[in-house]
Amino acid sequence: MGEEQAARRISATFPDLAGKTALVSGTSRGIGCGIAEFLGRQEMKLALCARSAEAGEAFAGKLRSMNIECFFVQADLATPEGAQRVFGEAVARYERIDLLVNNAANLRSRPILKLDDREYRASFEANMRMVYGLSYLAARHMVEKGGGSIVHLSSVGGLRAHHGLSGYDASKGAIDALTRSMAIELAEHGIRVNAVAPGLTLTRTLRPEWAEKYKQQTGGIPLGRAATPEEIGAAVAFLASDAGGYVTGQVLYVDGGLTAQLTPPGINI
Repeated sequence: MGEEQAARRISATFPDLAGKTALVSGTSRGIGCGIAEFLGRQEMKLALCARSAEAGEAFAGKLRSMNIECFFVQADLATPEGAQRVFGEAVARYERIDLLVNNAANLRSRPILKLDDREYRASFEANMRMVYGLSYLAARHMVEKGGGSIVHLSSVGGLRAHHGLSGYDASKGAIDALTRSMAIELAEHGIRVNAVAPGLTLTRTLRPEWAEKYKQQTGGIPLGRAATPEEIGAAVAFLASDAGGYVTGQVLYVDGGLTAQLTPPGINI
């Protein structure tokens, strides 16, 4: 599949999501924006949040110009106060939250020999707090409302290690474990919990000066390209929809086959 085909708008629709509400974190850029836009095109009502007020409000404005119902809340989800404010405003606006998408994350980390206490708290601990804080509130709310869906954004780094990202990868491995634990504990309440684990994702327009680096990065991916944020959004929508109604406790790898292989192409053992 070439880049032109990959860039085409995905035509898949999930009619049962229309009119439902979703809270999506980390919607100031990248994958979070792709997820929110895809869910909005399914006619979901959206509560959006991120640390950057300027970027977050700008994106919310873009969605409203597309006739997508949404509002934005600025907050640091690594703090209990931030999570409570976001969730409280979402419930006040929509009364019911049908879907929580835990996308927000700190993408920066350091190698293990440099992962001191400060870096640990800024990567592993912060990433877990961003997921746990909203999940705790959403789970209690969904139990009261009779069901719902929670989708965490994990990473291929939760299964296979990146170089120099110890705290980040460890947090994603922990999120995978939390996904399974939450799924079995909340199943009796009609709440499904899954994770989407993206591989390399093209979150901005590919500029000519990046072409060589992009070629190197995608050389080891069986499908030969990066994902688009919309493709990650489609995976989230599937898991949240009736089409994924018998799926819970799973980590869905959206990685072009990256984690399926033992070694990259051209290397034989």
